Amino acid sequence: MSELQELYQSLILDHNRSPRNFGTLEGADRHAEGYNPLCGDQVALDLKLDGDRIADIKFSGNGCAISKASASLMTTAVKGKTLAEAEVLFTGFHGMVTGSAPPADPKATLGKLAIFAGVAEFPVRVKCATLAWHALHDAMK
Repeated sequence: MSELQELYQSLILDHNRSPRNFGTLEGADRHAEGYNPLCGDQVALDLKLDGDRIADIKFSGNGCAISKASASLMTTAVKGKTLAEAEVLFTGFHGMVTGSAPPADPKATLGKLAIFAGVAEFPVRVKCATLAWHALHDAMK
């Protein structure tokens, strides 16, 4: 196994076993849910805003390791960001995992989220990786 594959696997497993920002958020300003009928993954997302900044974010639900790890990493990436900054992350992540418009330098643009770049090679897993992101996108509107 290559070093990158090992890193990918260990990061996914870590965030699946110990998801960050997991649970419900008391006093949330925004809420959105997502469901993937193909595999049964489901996610609920709560946001607490301070002006246009995401002061806190939590997710709950059930899903595969990729779905849960993506939601966990997403929440850590967008917490403290403005809605506009979170939208830029959404666009970059979505473009990367779908292969439609990957950032020129995913690691520089997306940080740890770049570990999901390989998902683009497995179309059936794209929905797993983007489920929480689509819920975030809905919650921001």
